[in-house]
Amino acid sequence: MENQNKKFFDTLNLKVNDPSIFDLALTHSSFNADANTKHHDYERLEYIGDAVLGFVVADLIYKIQPSMEPGLMSKLRSYLVKSSALAKYAREIKLYDYIKAGHSLSHKQVEQSDKILEDVFEALIGAFYLDQGLDFVYRFIEKFVYEEIKNVDIDVLTDYKTKLQEAMQAEYRNSVEYILEKVEGPAHDRTFTVSVLFNGLKLGSGVGKSKKIAEENAAKNALKKSMKG
Repeated sequence: MENQNKKFFDTLNLKVNDPSIFDLALTHSSFNADANTKHHDYERLEYIGDAVLGFVVADLIYKIQPSMEPGLMSKLRSYLVKSSALAKYAREIKLYDYIKAGHSLSHKQVEQSDKILEDVFEALIGAFYLDQGLDFVYRFIEKFVYEEIKNVDIDVLTDYKTKLQEAMQAEYRNSVEYILEKVEGPAHDRTFTVSVLFNGLKLGSGVGKSKKIAEENAAKNALKKSMKG
């Protein structure tokens, strides 16, 4: 077992059964190019981790929010397992300090990449499931999501794009249009700016770390302006 991995296990007070599983979970595919290896990375573990994560979060929502209706339950689960959320969980345990990546990726790039942190976090869940069992995984995931499920803010689950579209089509038949205004920053840390238009009239604008988030923020901005009007 590498000393780096052992340090990580110590922070979690974890006694592992098969260190090789975690070696895979914490290895980014870019490392293969430097080590001249094939498929010695987290991708297969990510597959099973994604499934386990979805199941555990769904079960927690069902138990913690017994009166929540199914549509809202699905939205809450999606919110809790989206890329930025998983990256946030990964940063809480400083997962970026233990990821093995190739020379093409700096430590800072790994730390700032939601995509890498999301994927490795899911792989870690997969490794925990295979090495420690479902009970351990359940307790591990619960620490990250319990408070958000218990004290859920309904507003953060709102689909602003759908809400805006419905509001416009209540009066007009045409659809709103989203225009990508600009993309800033390096490939691993981009910022997107989007405007939402209706019949050529700019209703609002939004910024986000993905085009989808920027569109949601643009729709939210448009709805906020319409309420003030």
